[in-house]
Amino acid sequence: MPREVKDPDEFIKISERAVECRVVKLEEEGVAKVKARTRRYLYTIKIPLSELEEFLKKLKCSNIKFIE
Repeated sequence: MPREVKDPDEFIKISERAVECRVVKLEEEGVAKVKARTRRYLYTIKIPLSELEEFLKKLKCSNIKFIE
């Protein structure tokens, strides 16, 4: 089961140990889901599209993929 994180700072810390990060833009809802796969869990967070670029610059994940 994925675990949803509400705090962006906590998600950035999780992204340090993530193997891969995926970004899915949901245009209809006006948000983007960012998913971080670690060895044990899949963590997700919802970010407004207006804040997405700044948030992605802060991520420390080495492998970021965009899913259309």
